[in-house]
Amino acid sequence: MTAGLDHLAIAPVLVPFFAGALMLLYDDRRRRAKLLISLGAALLLLVIAIELLIRAKGSALSGGNDIGFYLLGDWAMPFGIVLVIDRLSAMMLVLTALLAIPALIYAAAGWHRQGQHFHSLFQFLLMGLNGAFLTGDLFNLFVFFEVLLAASYGLLLHGSGQLRVRAGLHYIAVNLTASLLFLIGVSLIYGVTGTLNMAQLSTMVPLLPDSERPLFHAGAAILGLAFLIKAGIWPLSFWLPTAYMAGAAPVAAMFAIMTKVGVYVILRLSMLMFGAGAGASAGFGGPVLIAGGMATVVFGFLGVLSAQGLGRMAAHLVLVSSGTVLAVTGFALAGGGPEMLGGALFYLVGSTLATSALFLLLEPMSREEGGIAALLALTADAYGLDEREEDSQPETGLAIPGTLTVLGLSFGICMIVLAGLPPLPGFIGKVAILQGVMANPEVPQALGWPFVALLLVSGLATMIGLVRIGIQTFWASDGVVPRVLALEIAPVLVLCGMILLLTIKADETLRYMRMTAAALYRPAIYAEGVLNAPRVEDAARAAAAAAQQMPAPAEPQADPTDAEGPQ
Repeated sequence: MTAGLDHLAIAPVLVPFFAGALMLLYDDRRRRAKLLISLGAALLLLVIAIELLIRAKGSALSGGNDIGFYLLGDWAMPFGIVLVIDRLSAMMLVLTALLAIPALIYAAAGWHRQGQHFHSLFQFLLMGLNGAFLTGDLFNLFVFFEVLLAASYGLLLHGSGQLRVRAGLHYIAVNLTASLLFLIGVSLIYGVTGTLNMAQLSTMVPLLPDSERPLFHAGAAILGLAFLIKAGIWPLSFWLPTAYMAGAAPVAAMFAIMTKVGVYVILRLSMLMFGAGAGASAGFGGPVLIAGGMATVVFGFLGVLSAQGLGRMAAHLVLVSSGTVLAVTGFALAGGGPEMLGGALFYLVGSTLATSALFLLLEPMSREEGGIAALLALTADAYGLDEREEDSQPETGLAIPGTLTVLGLSFGICMIVLAGLPPLPGFIGKVAILQGVMANPEVPQALGWPFVALLLVSGLATMIGLVRIGIQTFWASDGVVPRVLALEIAPVLVLCGMILLLTIKADETLRYMRMTAAALYRPAIYAEGVLNAPRVEDAARAAAAAAQQMPAPAEPQADPTDAEGPQ
C-alpha cells in the first residue's frame, strides 16, 4: 500500500463513534434495539479489520512490508494527523473485534440491564482502542487513550456495588496519574524534537545532539512509565487484579486487551525510536523492560498460586501474559531476533483469547453450590470485599444441556493455553520464544536462560492453580448442576473455537507474526511510508500533470489508394 486507504482506515474509529452516539438517543428501556445496533457495529468492525489486515499483508514484491496511511484533513506530513495501517496495528484491530463480539453476546444474557448506557460506553471503548492502535502521532494517542479510559471508568462501575465502586476509585486514581505522566513525557519530547509524529521521531532520534539526548530520554522514560502502568508491570500492577475481578463478566473480558494497549505502545515506540539504528539511543529501556517483565511474570504466577477465586486468578494470568511480551520486547532491543518477537506476538493473541474466555467462565462456574462459590466467598472475606449477589443474576432464559461437560471442556482449553501445554497456541508461542532465545547468540545469555526457566515455571504454576480450581468446581461439588444460559456459554465456545482455529492455522499465523516482527526491526519502512504520504490534492495534481505529459495518440492516416479511387 504505497497509496492512501481511501476512507477505510478511519472506519474503525467512526463506526463505534456513530453507533455509540446513536444509542444515546434511545431510551434505556429499548435495550434490544441497542443490542442489535451494538452487535451490528461490532460485526462491521470485524469485517473492516479483516480487510485492513489483508491489505496490510502487502504483496510478494514488497516483501509484505507495505504501509497504509490516511491523512485526516488532507494535511501534509508531518504537520497533519495521520492514521497508519501496518501488520501490527491491523492484527490488533482484528483481535479487538474478535473479543468484542462474544462480550456483547454475553452481555445480552442480562448484564447490559444493570446500568445505563452500557452499549454506548462499550462502543466508545472500542473507538478508543482502535484509535490507539491506528494513530501515528503521540498527541492523538493521548486523545484516544483518554477516550478508552473514560469509557472503561463507566464500564467498570457498571452494576454498582461496594466492590466495584472501591475498585473503580482505585482504577480511576491510578489511570489519572498515568495520564499526567503521559502529558509530562509528551511535553518533554516535543520540547526537544519539535514534533510528536512517530515516524518523524524515528528519523530524528539518531541525529539528536548529545546535549539534548538526556532530556529526550527522560521524556521517553516518563511516557513509557505511563504505559507500563497500563500494561500492569510490577510493582505498578497492584491495582489491576482487584479492578479486573470486580468488573462485570463481559467488561472483564474486554479488559483482557486493555493491558495490551500499553504493551502495544511500548513495543511500537521502542522499535521505532530505540532500535538498532537509533545511534546513541539504541537499546534504551531494554534492560528495564527485561527486568520488569520477568518480575511481572513472577508476581503473576505467585498470584495464581495464592488466589482462592477464579476472578483474581484470571487477573493475575493477564499479568503473566503482559509481562512475557514486555520481557521479549526488552530482549528485542537487546539484540533478540524476529523469531523471538514473532513468537511473543503469537503468544499474545492466544493468551488474550484464553483470558477473555476465562473471565466469561467466571460467573457460570461460580453458581455451582459447594464448589468454587465457597472459594469466592473466602476471597471476599480475606480481602474485605463484597460478594456480587443481585447484580450477577442473569435473565431468565433457556438453559443448555450438558452444562458441566461444556464448562469443563471450555475451562480445560483455557487452562492448556495459559499453561503452555501442547498442542494449543500457548505452547506454540512459548516454543517459538524459547527457540529465539537459544538460537540467537546476540541475546544476553545471563538473562536469556533465567527467562527460559521462568517461562517453564510460570506454565507449571498456572497449571497447578487452574487444576486446583477445576477440581474444586467439577469434582468436589455436591452434584448440583448450575443453570447456565445459552447466551452465556455460546460466547465462550466462540472464543474456544478461535483458539482451536489458531492452532490449526498455527503455521500461517506464526509466519505472519514473524513477518510483522521483521517489519518492526526495520523502522525505516514505517517512517518512509508515512513521511512520504502524498496529500490527495497533490496526488490528483500529479496524476493530471502525468496525463498532460503523455503524447497524444497519433491520428490514423488515410490510405493513398483510397484517395485515387478505383482504376
